[in-house]
Amino acid sequence: MQPERTRLAWRRTTLSCTVAAVLAARQAVHGGDVPEAGVLGAALSLLVWVAFLVVAQRRITALGRRTRPDPLAARAALAAALCTVALAGFGVAVVW
Repeated sequence: MQPERTRLAWRRTTLSCTVAAVLAARQAVHGGDVPEAGVLGAALSLLVWVAFLVVAQRRITALGRRTRPDPLAARAALAAALCTVALAGFGVAVVW
């Protein structure tokens, strides 16, 4: 049961990151005075989103393979945390 809940949590987090990246990209492109900065911000947020998708998909796949999956590697956990912090930073930058 636990791997199933963890897999669902990764999917919810992926959906949340998708919404944050799309909103940040939309605001960066349509809300900025400098179009180049908006495009750069949108590109960076989408790049971070893709990186998070890769980490999440690998974890979801690992959770689906076995009844007792291996623990999340420190490198993957760090990558997921950095992507989350970067998306939060983009969100703050867009609102500010």
